[in-house]
Amino acid sequence: MPDKTLPPPPGAPEHTGSRREAGLTQLLLLLAASCMPILGSVLIAPVLPRMARDFADVAGVHVLVPVVLTVPALVIGLTAPFAGALVDRVDRKRVLLVAMVGYSVVGTAPLYLDTLDAIIASRVLLGLFEAAIMTCCTTLIGDYWSGARRARYLGMQVLTTTCAATVFLLLGGLLGAWGWRAPFWLYLSAVVLVLPMAALLWQPQHTARQGLVRVPWRQLLGPCAVTLFGGVVFYALIVHLSYVLDGAGVTSPGTVGAISAVMSLATALGAGLFTRVSSVTPRVLVPVEFGLSALGLGIVFAAPSVAAVIAGAVITGFGTGLLLPTLVVWAVHRLSFEQRGRGTGLWTGALFIGQFTCPLVITGLGAAGADLRSALGLLGAAAAAVALLLLLTLRTRTPLNGPGD
Repeated sequence: MPDKTLPPPPGAPEHTGSRREAGLTQLLLLLAASCMPILGSVLIAPVLPRMARDFADVAGVHVLVPVVLTVPALVIGLTAPFAGALVDRVDRKRVLLVAMVGYSVVGTAPLYLDTLDAIIASRVLLGLFEAAIMTCCTTLIGDYWSGARRARYLGMQVLTTTCAATVFLLLGGLLGAWGWRAPFWLYLSAVVLVLPMAALLWQPQHTARQGLVRVPWRQLLGPCAVTLFGGVVFYALIVHLSYVLDGAGVTSPGTVGAISAVMSLATALGAGLFTRVSSVTPRVLVPVEFGLSALGLGIVFAAPSVAAVIAGAVITGFGTGLLLPTLVVWAVHRLSFEQRGRGTGLWTGALFIGQFTCPLVITGLGAAGADLRSALGLLGAAAAAVALLLLLTLRTRTPLNGPGD
């Protein structure tokens, strides 16, 4: 069947050195591959309480088990900038294919590893491959399309990954009924994509390519600093909602997975709305998005019932779903071909360091005397303060869907 080619964007495409034109097939492959790091971030969230009970004799288990979920995010955060430099110097496609294969190999390792330390080590390796996958996919979307279409497809990337997170949470909860190891079989899904990606993706060629071009680091500093805190807010309920529900008497992995999926669906709805509001500047959008997240976390803190917890989680998810595409487009939409890998890597690193830091922040607040709900309420208060600060200090007036470089 011939490829259904999408109409070209206004202006010259980024890959002017090649006559190939990206279409629907390339978009679908990149969106599917972008879901792999998200699978790593959320899949086992519904079974964390079961894993903690299985390793109850391990010292520090209540810190180490959440780290099993979040340590790939730390590795992505630390290595994504280097992955960005690699794809700018070498070949985006080749790096992506190698990373997809490695992802499946180490992702399934917890199926046969018996110690918590070994499982955490395998998750460290997983993070290396996830950093390359996320950086390559986002960079290639930026390479294949430009201007308003690039903004739309980067928003679609967040929408797709959050929808996938909904499915992964449901599958993680359902598979968790057969034991906490069962969800790790899903890491084999990356192998299915390797052959079509090898055949249908290509390394873009740029007519004016002259080696590495200096990245405007000062231009990226603001968006990446905001993204660092945004990662903490985004991940707060992904990691801790199952514990909040467990404390409220909801212990079934299937039920926890279903409730988590409802929150994830709200995140997808927020990401879907981005394409309709991308003409608004970050000066307006980002404070509104942090404000919504703050409201949701505040409701979870004060919730008198499970239904109220769900309502707060939905509002938080909607706010963070709208936030992520705003941040990535704000950071990278003006970068050139030669800069895009490193800029994307830096933004990805900031997001995932924030995600890894999230359980440490919540645990630190707990050590200071706050219970879990109170810690989430304090994070919500911080999000509200950041929203107000950004409203008063941001000066950028460039629309997010304006033409990129």
